[in-house]
Amino acid sequence: MRQAGRYILAAIVAGVLAVFLLWPIGRVIHRGFFDGGALSTWYIRQVFTDPTLREWLINAVRVAICATAVSLLLGVPLAVMADRVDFRGKSLASAMLLAPMILPPFVGAMAIQKLFAHELGSINLILERLGLAKIDFLHGDHTFWMVIVLEALHLYPIIYLNAASALANIDPAMAEAARNLGASRWRVLRRITLPLMRPGLFAGATIVFIWSLCELGTPLMLEYKSLLPVKIYDRLTVDTRVDAQTFAMVFVMLGSSVGLYAMGKVLFGRAAATPVGRANVSVSRRRAGWGATLGCWAAFGAVTFAAALPHIGVVLMAVSDTWRGTILPTGYTADHLLEVFRDPRTWGSIVNSLRYAGLSTAVCALLALAVSYLVVRLRIRGSSLLDSTSMLPLATPGLVMAAGYMAITARGTPLEALGPENNPFMLLVIAYTIRRLPYMVRSLSAGLQQIPETLEDAARNLGASRVAAVVRVTLPLVTANILAGGILAFSFNMLEVSDSLVLAQRSVDFPITKRLFQLAQGSEKELAAALGVYGMVLLGGTILLVNGLLGRRMGQLFRV
Repeated sequence: MRQAGRYILAAIVAGVLAVFLLWPIGRVIHRGFFDGGALSTWYIRQVFTDPTLREWLINAVRVAICATAVSLLLGVPLAVMADRVDFRGKSLASAMLLAPMILPPFVGAMAIQKLFAHELGSINLILERLGLAKIDFLHGDHTFWMVIVLEALHLYPIIYLNAASALANIDPAMAEAARNLGASRWRVLRRITLPLMRPGLFAGATIVFIWSLCELGTPLMLEYKSLLPVKIYDRLTVDTRVDAQTFAMVFVMLGSSVGLYAMGKVLFGRAAATPVGRANVSVSRRRAGWGATLGCWAAFGAVTFAAALPHIGVVLMAVSDTWRGTILPTGYTADHLLEVFRDPRTWGSIVNSLRYAGLSTAVCALLALAVSYLVVRLRIRGSSLLDSTSMLPLATPGLVMAAGYMAITARGTPLEALGPENNPFMLLVIAYTIRRLPYMVRSLSAGLQQIPETLEDAARNLGASRVAAVVRVTLPLVTANILAGGILAFSFNMLEVSDSLVLAQRSVDFPITKRLFQLAQGSEKELAAALGVYGMVLLGGTILLVNGLLGRRMGQLFRV
């Protein structure tokens, strides 16, 4: 590709990111700092000085910190165990840990309401039969911890994947040298392994923190509303008070997430960018006996069961005919699963999600291919800035992006016709595309880095143009990466929460998650659970397929 051509392509890509990523973020910042055209920091200060607003912010930060801490406590030990111990069935046990990713936590929260209800919930009925006092899990401080547990059980696989990826990149010769000098395994872990894992762990923890800081569905479903994200959602969709104070609240959340992202780049950017050299020796792994194998399976099984409990509850709700006042349903039926396809509301939401997710995934793949090729192959000036910008959606909460899209499509703006109140089809496609761009870029960049440039050079020496060399040589070789990133992006788009809840405001436009939320808020929880089961099947198959295509490299998709 000629010098001018590559910069024209770079300009097109930069323009798309500027309009649909940076502009919405800029509008959020502008609306939070300007009131009636005059610059003011009063609304920003109110978030920190007003007792009510401050309480909402503190609660959101507490949830994020606690969910991240619990995720680390669950994910890191399991990753170290899987890396350092060989036990029977380790591949199956590791695959089981990915189960929580197959269902958005707010869908699991619907089952938690059923299982942990105070009077007739299954858990309290078990406690009653054991002669123990019932616990009101869903009110007061207990609700706060239920939100944390649900989010941690959904997000710890991100920590696990990043920790496993970091361990795979550590030179085993370092641990061997320390062991030869008399260091114990615990000392090697504490003084060598964990410090070398810090860049990967911080990257995973950043994603978990941002995700849990701005999680909407779980607190909404559990009716824990004293959180800043929930109040922002209410103002954007319920109260219609989309004023400067609302965008000031959004800006504070944006500043928290992007600030953490920037801190990670400063503290660990160089370490993360420089891979640790590998030695020509294998990692010293302990061969587990039957006792150690049972212990490993107990650890993996306990975490997996706890994480799968909400999913089990969703399945039971979807197939229950009668379930009231008993630990398990007393009657079973497939009617709810069939009703999903018969009810025009649920079937329409499936069709909507297929349209949104399908088109956005195709656009995302083209945009990601352009970004990856510019950064990895052409290495134009400013390629690092382009790469960082394409990763920005990982550090930008979905709620912030949704608020930004509402700002650029508000009444009186050039894009008013795309607003949620009119026809949000293109707006949702754009939102889904930008939100999943990092996964596609990571996947394609990893594939391009593994393919020698000499293959393209050989094709060009034989008379092929650069475009022909890319189409005929490079693209076939990165097919697995395209499929992995595309399948993951498509499935996550099918079950996208934040953008769907905020931007789909007309019933006819509802995607799966918005319809599910509406049904769960009413008296049709079994139908909502049935819709959630199909979402589990879709995303579960996706995770297993992508894990098979990428293996340990899957963790790289969840890194800032």
